[in-house]
This record gives sequence, C-alpha cells and structure tokens, in this order.
Amino acid sequence: MGPVTAATGPAGRATVADMPADPRAVLTRPAPPPDLTLAYGDHPDQIVDLRRPAGDGPLRPLVAILHGGFWRAEYDRAHTGPLATALAGLGWPVAQVEYRRTGQPGGGWPGTLTDVRTAVAALPGMAARALPGQVAAGAPLLLGHSAGGHLALHVAAHAPDAVRGVLALAPVADLAEAYRLDLDGGAVAALLGGGPSEHPDRYAVADPRALVPPPTRTVICHGVRDRQVPVAMSRDYVAAARAAGGDVTLVELPECEHFGLIDPDSAAWPQVRDALQSLWKDQEPLTQRR
Repeated sequence: MGPVTAATGPAGRATVADMPADPRAVLTRPAPPPDLTLAYGDHPDQIVDLRRPAGDGPLRPLVAILHGGFWRAEYDRAHTGPLATALAGLGWPVAQVEYRRTGQPGGGWPGTLTDVRTAVAALPGMAARALPGQVAAGAPLLLGHSAGGHLALHVAAHAPDAVRGVLALAPVADLAEAYRLDLDGGAVAALLGGGPSEHPDRYAVADPRALVPPPTRTVICHGVRDRQVPVAMSRDYVAAARAAGGDVTLVELPECEHFGLIDPDSAAWPQVRDALQSLWKDQEPLTQRR
C-alpha cells in the first residue's frame, strides 16, 4: 500500500494548505507550565514534565514526547510545550522527556540513547504514582519529532515491551543516510562520534534503518516540503520496514514542512492528532474511565 496523504486519507480530507508565514514560530511560542517535573536520573536534564489529561473521558495511555533539535544542547523540551498542552487538552496524559544532548557532559554516544531508554522504562511507574486514576496502565505511546523520531524508533527497536506504539514525525530514520547528507551540519557525527565507516558498531545499534522491522505498531507523518529531514528518508524506511514484515504506516502531508507537525495551530495538526488516535483506537474499549 502506498502512503496515505492529507488529500487522499480517511474521510476525504483536503490537502494541507495555508502554511504559517514563519513555521519556526512554534519553537518559541509560550505554553502553560507542566503540572509536575520529575527526575529519572541525577543529571539536571534527566527529567520529565508531566501534564494531566483534561476532561473525564476514558483512561488513555501516557504519550511520551521526545523532542527534536538534532540531538543538540541548544534545543530542549520547552519547544514541545504547545504540542503537549494541546494533547493534554484532548484528554491525553503527557510526558515531555528531556535527555542529555551533544555539547553537554554525558550527551551523545551513548548517553543520549541510554537516557531516553531509561526514561521510557521509568515512565509507567512515574505516571501511575504522579497521576493516579488519570492514565491507563502499561507502556506509553512514543511521539517523537525529527531527532526525537529517531529516538522513538530506537527505543522501540531495543525495548519493544516498554512501548505501546510509535508516532514518528519527520524522523531521522536513517542515520547513515543522514550522515551522508550532512544533515544540520554534522549532527549525526556529533551524536555517534563519526561516520559509519569509523563506528559501524554504533550505527548498528543506533540506526533505525539497520533495525527494521520495528517490533511495535508505527505511524510516520512527514511533510513533503520538509527541508530539514527529506521525506525520501521516511519513504525508504517504510518500504524497508514493510518488506521485512513491519506494521508501519506512512502519512505524507503534501503542503507541510518540518515544524508544522508539532504545531497545533497548523493545518497539519488534524492529521497528526488522528495518527496518534489511530495508535490507541484498538485498545480504547479495554480502558476504564476517569
């Protein structure tokens, strides 16, 4: 099956249009503070922001947001505040995961990867204690954007029992190709300490493209106009994952760039919202109500 597009998807949705004048504006848009901030480690960036779900609907699984920024220190979880707030408003309990990044002590290889795996493993217990009666028991859904999409795919590949499903938004799904393309001026080399020929063992562990098929249900959304992470990367990853037997869906948004995927004010938002819902719908009848 070919990719679903915003023009050809369910319910005959119209093509995504009316891109904002400055798509990057979401990165600095203010958002309400989280309800709680908890630590999963000793480093100041080994923390998670939790947001309570609005309303009294059925219990939903925790959504763990893994932020992007090409794994670099200058980009943190704060820019996912509008996304997290919107999801909580729809009734999702939300965790914004922070992790050590390149340019920080302990960031890069292997700290960035181990931080995220540690955080995801700790989330069910943290959420159950901090949000009693507000979150469905069990593993979280992972929502990762850009480099965070890579991290979501990485965690699912190595700890499938800790993940309920993955929504990857414009993920860096092929680290070797991202290195070849020199995305964000050496971001992958900074993460892994060099290229595939220098560290083949690291790429074998860290690169989602080398780990297909993903062991959990996965939906990838990618804007065709993305200039940060080319949509061809997701197309190639999904083709390889399906050929290997993976349960993977690609949703292409013809008029969307890189940042609209995390902007609840963008025309891309309904497709992102529906993609997340699709990961949970099969489990919805089994959950209790708040």
